Amino acid sequence: MSLLVVGLSHRSAPVSVLERASLSADAQIKLLQDTVAAEPAAEAAVLATCNRIELYADVDKFHAGVAELSTLLAQHSGVGLEELTPYLYVHYEDRAVHHLFSVACGLDSMVVGEGQILGQIKDSLAKAQDLHTAGRLLNDLFQQALRVGKRAHSETGIDRAGQSLVTFGLQQLARGGDVPAWAAGKKALVIGAGSMSSLAAATLARAGVAEVVVANRTFERAERLAEILNQAEDAEVVARAVPMESVAVELTRADVAVSCTGATGLVLTAEAVAAAVRGRVPDAGASPSADAPLGADEVEPRFGSGAAQAAAIPVEEDACPLDLSAVQPGFSVMGEAAVAGMDAATLEQHAVWVDKGTVVQRREDARSAAEADAELIGALAATVATVGRIPERRRPEPVDEAVRPEPVLFLLDLAMPRDIDAAAHRLAGVRLVDIESLAEASADAPMAADVDQVRRIVADEVAAFGAAQRAAHITPTVVALRTMAADVVAGEIARLEGRLPGLDDKHRAEITQTVKRVVDKLLHAPTVRVKQLAAEPGGAGYADALRTLFDLDPETVASVSRAEDTHEKNREPR
Repeated sequence: MSLLVVGLSHRSAPVSVLERASLSADAQIKLLQDTVAAEPAAEAAVLATCNRIELYADVDKFHAGVAELSTLLAQHSGVGLEELTPYLYVHYEDRAVHHLFSVACGLDSMVVGEGQILGQIKDSLAKAQDLHTAGRLLNDLFQQALRVGKRAHSETGIDRAGQSLVTFGLQQLARGGDVPAWAAGKKALVIGAGSMSSLAAATLARAGVAEVVVANRTFERAERLAEILNQAEDAEVVARAVPMESVAVELTRADVAVSCTGATGLVLTAEAVAAAVRGRVPDAGASPSADAPLGADEVEPRFGSGAAQAAAIPVEEDACPLDLSAVQPGFSVMGEAAVAGMDAATLEQHAVWVDKGTVVQRREDARSAAEADAELIGALAATVATVGRIPERRRPEPVDEAVRPEPVLFLLDLAMPRDIDAAAHRLAGVRLVDIESLAEASADAPMAADVDQVRRIVADEVAAFGAAQRAAHITPTVVALRTMAADVVAGEIARLEGRLPGLDDKHRAEITQTVKRVVDKLLHAPTVRVKQLAAEPGGAGYADALRTLFDLDPETVASVSRAEDTHEKNREPR
């Protein structure tokens, strides 16, 4: 059997794919059960976080294992295999061990050095143990990964290279300023009561917010988290729990909201956010009134030709009509977020500009409105089908950004898939930071010098783990050899008693002990040496040689292995 990992993360896949491929708790359980039921895999564990989905398995065939694990990931994530495959990575044997140890140390995290991944690895192991899908190999691997991660944080300054995703997100909300100064006196709403939400609540409490309101679908968990915050000695904060039905009301009182739930749909829509800031910012979330008088340069919108509407709007010849001045710094303008919340007429206007260069040129073509609309719709559909979003053209010269009011509501979305509507970032008085914007903000972050030291620790631990696994591989054979020797001693003592029936107990015990010492001394040096040789690279063949030389029963060796695996599956995480 050999270790194999197949997965995708923020390093290999865009956020949109990770969001769609995220696994619910029930999906993770079904994935583990189906993996161990598959032919190539004997053990399985899944590590699913907000920015990675990885399936670990002990397989007997590499190619069959890769195919099976990839197929299972696609089936349970809901993303087609053909679409998912380009974003998958595969690690095998020592490379798989190296990968998990690097993950545990925070080297593969979105924010280098963050320590929350250790709790997620521990939870992953506990889930596999509860379902009895983790045997000797995965128990050893994940428990060693936890020890390696703790060693990296205790022996190096890797914590200085980064921080938790929550802290990094709060820094982005504060625009890189001092988080305690930014948070002082604010009222915070935390949606969710899981590990990430709990960390967010504790971080906000330590940062100095005046109040933390916890909302969760299971009200008892929200109450428990609020109780912990109120009893904490290092934070002076008022914490209380509310049901999820109260989120809309609490949002109108909140200055900052953090959401991280396991919901498959949106928890906060753009409309809900707009309602929460309405009245706190002039015209926040308001849309133009249908009865409002039109300006001199405005055109009354109407049903019919979108092209005709676009043509009637004066647009500079070389200017892109898509106004991105409202996009907040720190929020991604890539993908669907770039055009979130725009109306159909604006999108058609942009399509005209892309297709023909300028709106003026389109007007000069003098085509019929019906023909123009058909061509525009076709061009827009072809563009979306090809690149997945409306293409943008930016003028090379700087443009004046629209003046936006200071945020009155700060939103941090740490969920995958997202909890908060991406269109909320366009609302006046709202600042939204999500996983996508955090990925972009941390892409070029400098890494501390301690990262090199952590990499050396990982390399040493990978070598030690490999040696221990190779040595452990021969243990069942050594145990079978000693069991055979004990049976031989017992048989010879029985024969001696048959030949010497008058032998008293004292002499019988002395003879038995002498024979056992002789056998132990004869086997000691060979078994110690074979364990040392087996721990070296390429040492797997020594177990086969030992079984052949002593004619050991294969079933006896296999029974020892099964007994060890049963013991490992029942072990608790340390």
